[in-house]
Amino acid sequence: MLYEERTYRSLINKDNLTSYNVKIAESDLFISSDTDLSEKVKKSLLKYRSHLENYIKNNPKFLTSLLPLPEDEFAPAIVKDMLIKSSICGVGPMAAVAGAISQFIGQDLLESTDNLIIENGGDIFLKSKDKSTVSVFAGESPLSYKVNFMVRPEKTPLGICTSSATVGPSLSFGKADAVCVISQSATLSDAAATAIGNKVKSKKDIKTALDYGIKIPGVKGIIIICGNDMGAIGEVQFI
Repeated sequence: MLYEERTYRSLINKDNLTSYNVKIAESDLFISSDTDLSEKVKKSLLKYRSHLENYIKNNPKFLTSLLPLPEDEFAPAIVKDMLIKSSICGVGPMAAVAGAISQFIGQDLLESTDNLIIENGGDIFLKSKDKSTVSVFAGESPLSYKVNFMVRPEKTPLGICTSSATVGPSLSFGKADAVCVISQSATLSDAAATAIGNKVKSKKDIKTALDYGIKIPGVKGIIIICGNDMGAIGEVQFI
């Protein structure tokens, strides 16, 4: 797997927050919070990774399926959430893995901090007491970092996930430089970003993909960038 240097992390505005990196195997999290919670993050990340790894050992299809799998009432919570949210979006459960890790660790940390940004390969769990500005990274597109939107504190916690066919290791059957999805759940946002991205083969598909994506239950807003072109729908407040 090619490693994409995550230079965009240097652009995260820390304000008065403490920022730190937590890495375990393929999981590489960049976190900003009121205080350094790295020990809590490690503990939480180990827990959810072990839940996923043990489940995959007994259910290898969970790792490889590109289509939804049936719900499993006996599965750990993170697995159940991935099964449900990927099914809503019509994709395989691992399409939601990075968002799910951000979501579940975020929920574990909420009581320990008023402000929290967990970024996991472009998939973000955000809780903030103040307005936040989010910039969309879209690889080589001239619009990369030029598309900015605002998130109001009362709308958080929020999942903001970006899928790309041209950046990073994620599997996409489309050609979009960035598909950014906003919802209350980072698990859902991640799965939806993959599903919507699969429909963008060229700039002509932007409108159709937006219309399709906004009908996914729980999706609040979408931004699609493809080369020089972009489109948006739903609750997206550009600044």
